[in-house]
Amino acid sequence: MRKAEIKINEITAGILIQNEDGYQFIYDESYLNSEKPMPVSLTLPLQTNPFHSTILFPFFDGLIPEGWLLDIAENNWKLNPRDRMGLLLACCKDCIGAISVYPIKENEE
Repeated sequence: MRKAEIKINEITAGILIQNEDGYQFIYDESYLNSEKPMPVSLTLPLQTNPFHSTILFPFFDGLIPEGWLLDIAENNWKLNPRDRMGLLLACCKDCIGAISVYPIKENEE
């Protein structure tokens, strides 16, 4: 199982989880109860129930770099281009825009 903390403008918005069943995104309860929470994406509206998918949610997949930047990441970090969660965790801490993705190590739970 791999997990990522999803932040909007450096505020934790939720957790993205990859397990044997696929992917799950869960908004953080304190984020949902904050003054003006914003959805991570229009395809992931604010809600308390988790989102489920057998593939990486298209919004998160769209954060992964493409072209020559992806080539650099694959070659320097020996990443498999088919490992979309691995690419997301390695490359998306400092994305263009408000969203950032931080890996969560198992012992940080």
